[in-house]
Amino acid sequence: MTYRRAAIPAVAGGLLLTALLWWAGASVSVLHLQGATDTLGGRLVADLQYWLSPWSYDPPGSAAFGPGEPGGADASRYRTLHATAMQIRFAALFAFFVPGALLLVRRLPPVNGRTPALLPALWAWGMAAGALAATVSAPWLIASHGRGSYRVLPQLAGMASSGQQITVLASFVTAVVTVLVARITTEGAGTPPLATVPRRSARLAATVGTAVVALSLVVLSYESVAASIQTAWVSGGLLAEPGDLLRAWLLLGGWSSPPSGAVGGSAVQWALYRLADVLVLVVVWWALRLLPALLTRASLPAMAVGGFCATVIGLLASQLFQSVVIGADTGGRWAWQYLQGALGGHVPAALTWGLLAGLITATVLRLTGGRPEAAGTGTPAPPVPPAPTVPTAPPVPPANADRPDRPVG
Repeated sequence: MTYRRAAIPAVAGGLLLTALLWWAGASVSVLHLQGATDTLGGRLVADLQYWLSPWSYDPPGSAAFGPGEPGGADASRYRTLHATAMQIRFAALFAFFVPGALLLVRRLPPVNGRTPALLPALWAWGMAAGALAATVSAPWLIASHGRGSYRVLPQLAGMASSGQQITVLASFVTAVVTVLVARITTEGAGTPPLATVPRRSARLAATVGTAVVALSLVVLSYESVAASIQTAWVSGGLLAEPGDLLRAWLLLGGWSSPPSGAVGGSAVQWALYRLADVLVLVVVWWALRLLPALLTRASLPAMAVGGFCATVIGLLASQLFQSVVIGADTGGRWAWQYLQGALGGHVPAALTWGLLAGLITATVLRLTGGRPEAAGTGTPAPPVPPAPTVPTAPPVPPANADRPDRPVG
C-alpha cells in the first residue's frame, strides 16, 4: 500500500480524534449547570468532569486566581498560558496520531483478513497519542496553575495519565472510521498475501518479547519493588521526587502476595485478581506470535508499534476482567467506580515496555533465521515448462551435389 493511499485515512483519523476530544472538553461547561446535576445526578456529573476536564479550555478552579490571591494581578496571563497549553495539546495529539496511523494502515492494510488486527491497533495508538500529547503539554499546564516550582515531576506524572478514560472512547470511534476510510482507499491497490514465518522462530520471538512485558508486570510491579522505585532516587531542587514519574512510565500494574494464612475463598479471590495479569501476557504473546505474518513488512518500527498496541489491548482486557471480578465480589457496587478510574491506565508504561517488546521480538526473529518472507512476493509461481521443440527437416542438397566435376548453381 502506497503512502498516498495510507495518508488519507491517517489524516482523517487524526482530524476526527482531535475534533472528538475538543468537543468533549468543550462540553465541560455544560456540566456546571444546575440542570445537568438534576438530570444526571451529582456522582455521574463528577465522574464526567473528571474525564473531560483534561481536554477543556476552561481552567480548573485551582488555576482561577482572585484579586486578593497570589498572582491575582496576572490572572489573565495565567488563563492565556492555559489556553496555549491546550493548543499545544491538541496540535500534539494530531501530530502524534498521524505518523503512527500511517505506519499501521500501510503495514496492516484492511485486506486479506487483516482488519481484525488493524482495528485494535489503531484504537491503542489513539490512546498513545493522547498520553503523549498530555505529556508534551504538561509543562505549560503546570505553569498555568501557578505551581511551576512545586513538585514538578509528580505533577508531570499525573498529567501524563490524565484524561485517558475519554481518550479510550474517542480512540475507538476514530479507529472504526479510520478502518472504513482505509478500506475505501485500498480498493484497486491489490491484496498483499500473508507472509510465512517459521513456527519455532515465531514462538521463540514472541516468548522473549512477552518476557520483557512480564518484567514490568510481574517483577517491577510487585509492592516491595515498586516501593523501592518510588523512593530510590531522591534529589533536591526542581527535579525532586521522581518516584511518581518513574512509576508512571515503568509499572504496568501493581500486586502483592496473598494475605498470610489465606485459605479457601481468600486464596481463590487472590488468584482471580492475578488471572488479570496472566490475561495481559496471553494477549501480548498471541499478538506478537501473529504479528510478523500479518505485517506486509515486519520492519523494526512496525514491530515496535505493534508490540505497544498488543500491550495496551492486553491492559484493556485486564481492566475489564478485574471490573467483572470486583463486581462479582461486591455485588456490583464497586465495579463501575473501579472501571471509571482504571480504564485506559498505564499507557505511558505500555509505551516503554511495549515498544521495547516489539523491537526485541523483531530482533530475535532475525537472529534465529525466522525473518518472514516478504508478503509482496507471495507464493512463487510454479515453473513454466519449456515449449516443445518442433523438429525441422534436414536441408535438401542441390540437384548436382553428387556431381563434383560440375560447379554448383
